Amino acid sequence: MLSNDSSVLVTGGAGFIGSCLVKQLVACGSDRVVNLDKLTYAGSLDSLSNVMESPKHRFVQGDICDGQLVRELFKEFRPRAVMHLAAESHVDRSIVGPSEFLRTNVTGTVQMLEEALRFWRAESAENRERFRFLHVSTDEVYGSLGPTGSFTESTPYSPNSPYSASKAASNHFVGAYHQTYGLPTLISNCSNNYGPYQFPEKLIPLMIQNAVAGKPLPVYGDGLNVRDWLYVDDHCQALQLILLDGRPGEVYNVGGNTERTNLDMVQTICQLVDERCPNLPHRPCASLITFVKDRPGHDRRYAIDATKLKRELGWQPRESLDSGIQKTVDWYLANTDWVRRVSSDGQVSPKVPRFEAQ
Repeated sequence: MLSNDSSVLVTGGAGFIGSCLVKQLVACGSDRVVNLDKLTYAGSLDSLSNVMESPKHRFVQGDICDGQLVRELFKEFRPRAVMHLAAESHVDRSIVGPSEFLRTNVTGTVQMLEEALRFWRAESAENRERFRFLHVSTDEVYGSLGPTGSFTESTPYSPNSPYSASKAASNHFVGAYHQTYGLPTLISNCSNNYGPYQFPEKLIPLMIQNAVAGKPLPVYGDGLNVRDWLYVDDHCQALQLILLDGRPGEVYNVGGNTERTNLDMVQTICQLVDERCPNLPHRPCASLITFVKDRPGHDRRYAIDATKLKRELGWQPRESLDSGIQKTVDWYLANTDWVRRVSSDGQVSPKVPRFEAQ
């Protein structure tokens, strides 16, 4: 454990994965969490309601591309680490508007690296030694797998969407800042996350809400695209281990070892909704499944080999897919107000004051 006056700067901490990570860090109590989030459509302070008043949490609304703001945060809080999660992450949105993905995922990451490097160089030798910059990325940088095999940390990058291309580019910049300047960076590439507080346009929450409402359940192509599913709490536990014990300059893959086709996942959700909502007039919900035109550049299969993370850092996922998906369906059924607010305007929380340097 670190001293109680140390800080960690988390970017994107009001998003799906970020809010889960922030809550875990606050619960640990070993660091003050400085949470920088722009509060775009996918960010919500509702996701942080139980930590907003904690003395261990400081929320700052702002853009990672705002170099002056980021510099002020480094100066004021002198974090011992950065956990960089802020990103545009929806593949469909990247196909419609790739420029925003370039701005946030590439330019924003470089801005964070620049300010981290400036701060790190000015610190004492002891503080430079303990500083870490963890960049949270995706398995989609590796492209598409055939019917066998898994992504390892040495798999060549082969991104097929504007989203994955932007994340691959940002990964390369993070690695370059380590090799060129010595900045102690780490990269994690994770498989598909699921769990509470995920923005409702993503596959699992979308299917839950549409199944309850009796709306079509759109499945791309033949539905046989395979994904490796990872419960968000397990992912965030892995991120903490990587930050604490990972080796600078290294890449760590994080996966749930739970491959399922998209069609299998939708059918599982339908079964769970049927069981929990027996009075729905349109049951069985599987009758709502509708196959739609496939997404351009749709990767066929992802699978993560997390052997390195397990062997070197001792990580193991706690949730099976069966237990995790049940928890997820139950959460969305019990939190329809949150889903409705987020779905209606993309922003459920009021604006907060801009950070002012002390």
